[in-house]
Amino acid sequence: MLPALERHHDVLAPTLAGHAGGPPIDGQITDAVLADAVERAMDAAGFETAHLAGNSLGGYVALQLAARGRARTVVALAPAGGWAPGDDSYEDTLAVQAALVEAAKTSAPHAEAILATPQGRRRATLHIATNFEHIPAELLAHQLLGAASCRAAVPLIEHALREGWSLDAERITSTCPVRIVWGTADRLLPWPSAAARYRDYWLPGADWIELDGVGHCPQLDIPLETAQLILGFTAR
Repeated sequence: MLPALERHHDVLAPTLAGHAGGPPIDGQITDAVLADAVERAMDAAGFETAHLAGNSLGGYVALQLAARGRARTVVALAPAGGWAPGDDSYEDTLAVQAALVEAAKTSAPHAEAILATPQGRRRATLHIATNFEHIPAELLAHQLLGAASCRAAVPLIEHALREGWSLDAERITSTCPVRIVWGTADRLLPWPSAAARYRDYWLPGADWIELDGVGHCPQLDIPLETAQLILGFTAR
């Protein structure tokens, strides 16, 4: 999506702290640690505020930054943390994510061979995209190696199991327009259960868009359409 966005905006695409290529997480993991690191990246780039877009954990971090007053708008693609109070199914989802991290570590040394076939590319994208034929094998290899090298994956999962997710939604709704985009075929954060807290409690007044038959990562599944969903919102 980046080329489409860069034709209209100056784009900063930071890697989250603790992830492959991102800054390390020093000390204890807290609810604020990822948003703190993105704020530092924004400060270093000279962005006091920005139109923010993020997927999954990145979508949740974008909303955290909106609550801090750093967002002009937010487009959140299947943001994490949206299970309804009392819904413990998030524990199963986090267990799946932990298993996927371990599978990535096992597969990473064989990434080139795995991704050389359509069947291997389908397996590698099963949890993140419905449409995969257009995604270059080189990009999938980069993603697989990145997942395998994510130092903070297990500590972040353990923190989520202990503490859950919090969001100062009132500060967002009073200052920042939000669009939430969710694929109905999302296998990691299933629609609509994984969106219930956002829809019913935190951000019911957001601009909600359902993408029929699209998976967890719309930016991979339907990149051009997803870029337009972002650009159409930032242009308002």
